[in-house]
Amino acid sequence: MTLYPKLILDALTQVKYPGSGQNIVEAGMVDDNLRIDGMKVSFSIIFPKNPDPFQKSVVKAAEAAIHTFAAKEAEVSISVDYKKDNSQQTTDNSQWSMVNNQCKVIAVSSGKGGVGKSTVAANLAVALAKLGYRVGLLDADVFGPSIPTMFDLEDYRPMGEMVGDHQLIVPAEKWGVKILSIGFFVKPEQATVWRGPMASNALKQLITEANWGELDYFIIDTPPGTSDIHLTLMQTLSITGAVIVSTPQKVALADARKGVDMYQNDKINIPILGLVENMAWFTPAELPDNKYYIFGRDGVKQLAESLGLRLLGQIPLVQSVCESGDQGQPITLDPATPVAQAFLSLASTLTYLAK
Repeated sequence: MTLYPKLILDALTQVKYPGSGQNIVEAGMVDDNLRIDGMKVSFSIIFPKNPDPFQKSVVKAAEAAIHTFAAKEAEVSISVDYKKDNSQQTTDNSQWSMVNNQCKVIAVSSGKGGVGKSTVAANLAVALAKLGYRVGLLDADVFGPSIPTMFDLEDYRPMGEMVGDHQLIVPAEKWGVKILSIGFFVKPEQATVWRGPMASNALKQLITEANWGELDYFIIDTPPGTSDIHLTLMQTLSITGAVIVSTPQKVALADARKGVDMYQNDKINIPILGLVENMAWFTPAELPDNKYYIFGRDGVKQLAESLGLRLLGQIPLVQSVCESGDQGQPITLDPATPVAQAFLSLASTLTYLAK
């Protein structure tokens, strides 16, 4: 069995704090320092006062809830903290500052490669930034990072900076988006030949040892398929929801269905915010009103209907999308284009759904 943050938090919603009648998750008493290492679970419960008459009973109930609703064999370590006045707060950023109730973590996934997942992730991040949100973008495709090219950041090499007593990685920042990628640490022509644990550890560092600051949305460009990288992300982050990208082609749809199944697995249970049909049709620049369905028509739309999921949008195959990505200028930077409007609409829809 594999443990995930959402599984633990769902279990903790069964624990009520007698002082307010709310469950401890809803009351904001579960600290942001939830950590999972195999079957070991550790976190803090923040009580409103010191001493607190309900402290022992709540800690005991929280431990029992995890054993009952998450995993009987889990090794649970719960520490206790107390709510501080603003005057007592420090600037220690040793914990990842995004992991709070405000930041929405959205995984952009695909069942197979080549369907434009990174294009959707990059343009979604830019669209959210254009809508005025604070956005982070993590390129989690360890073995085939595309984001450095799409943002013209292939020469960027992250530096470290001291924050309190900790040295943190400084993400790149472009067009209002904070960005990190394994591609920043390897040469573009160099293959990343790593075993799974090494890749997972590197990815964890980009998440937990970077100075992301306060964000509203954190977009993850995940690798294609279902792999241990996905498990690492689910164990490290509490993911708000997933967006599945596919072309309407039958081969791609079969793999997209597997991607949906991964997130909907009983042990994972991450909400699917919806599906995006990329390369829905081809429109030549000289014939802007024409649509040629070269990969099939409405395949993702039909898949969404069959699974009872939302179709978030249909993105056409337009030459300028490819050119803008290769030039490091996401097409959403030019809001006058129909494709940019499609991405802005997608971003606006997700701000409503990712709550």
